[in-house]
Amino acid sequence: MRLLVFGQTGQVAQELARRCPEQWKMQCLDRAAADLTDPDACARIVQDSDVDIIVNAAAYTAVDRAETEEKLANLINAAAPTAIALAAASKAVPLVHLSTDYVFDGCDAAPRAPDAQTNPLGVYGRSKLGGELGVRAAGGAHLILRTSWVFSAHGNNFVKTMLRVGGERETINVVSDQVGGPTSATDIAAALISVARQFHTGTGQTGTFHFSGAPDVSWADFAREVFRQSTLPCAVRDIPTSAYPTPAQRPKNSKLDCTGLHQAFGIARPDWRKGLALVLKEMER
Repeated sequence: MRLLVFGQTGQVAQELARRCPEQWKMQCLDRAAADLTDPDACARIVQDSDVDIIVNAAAYTAVDRAETEEKLANLINAAAPTAIALAAASKAVPLVHLSTDYVFDGCDAAPRAPDAQTNPLGVYGRSKLGGELGVRAAGGAHLILRTSWVFSAHGNNFVKTMLRVGGERETINVVSDQVGGPTSATDIAAALISVARQFHTGTGQTGTFHFSGAPDVSWADFAREVFRQSTLPCAVRDIPTSAYPTPAQRPKNSKLDCTGLHQAFGIARPDWRKGLALVLKEMER
C-alpha cells in the first residue's frame, strides 16, 4: 500500500513513520515539500501523486497564538485540507483527516458523539471545524478522526511539560475542571494504520469518528499519573480554569464518545496510562 502523509515532524506523523508496516510505502511531507499556507500547491501534490491513501496529519496547533493569527490558522487548518480533499476526491483516493475536540464548546457533561452540535470557542477550533466542513463537502471517501490531549516522547505536549516543571518544583498548580481523554500519538498512529488498511481493502466507512484514550481524567489527575509513573516527588494542587487564564478559551468537557469507531473499524479506546508508560520508557533511553 502507498500512503501520502501531510506532516513529518508532528507527533502523529512521526509515530506513523516509525510504525508503518515494512511492506508499505509511506511518503511523509514536511513543510518544505508541502506548504499548507499554499492550498493550491497542496492540491497539485495530490494530483501528481500515485497513492492508495492520503493522511492529513499536519495542522496549525498553537491554540493561544491562533487568536492573533486567524488568517494563518485558517489557511493551514481549513483551506489546505479542503484543497487536499477536493484533489483526493477527483482521483477517488480516500482521505484520512485528523481533527480535534476543540470543535466543541465542552458545555455538557456527557461524552460528545461525532454528530453532536459543534460550537468552537476560539480561532483554533473554528479553523479545524472549517477543515472538517471542507473535507466533507469535497464529496470523496474520507474519515475525519477527532482526538484529544495528544502526547508522545517528542514535540511539545503536556507530559513533557509536566516532567520539566515537576523536576524543578515541589508543588504545581494544574487545572482540575477540564476533563478529557489523554491520547498517545502511538495509539493514534496505530488507529490510522488500521483505518488505512480497511479503506484499502474496501471496508472503510466514510464519516466522522472519535478516538481518545481511556479513562477520562482532569488535567490535574493526568499530571498526578505522570508524576506517579516517573516517580517525581511533585505534588499537584487542583485549581479552576478561572485561576489559569489563557488567550484562547478551552472546552471544559473534552470527553469523546468513541463507540462509533469501535463499531465501524473495530478500534477500541486504548488505556492512556499504558501509553504513558511506553512514552516515559522511551524518554529514558
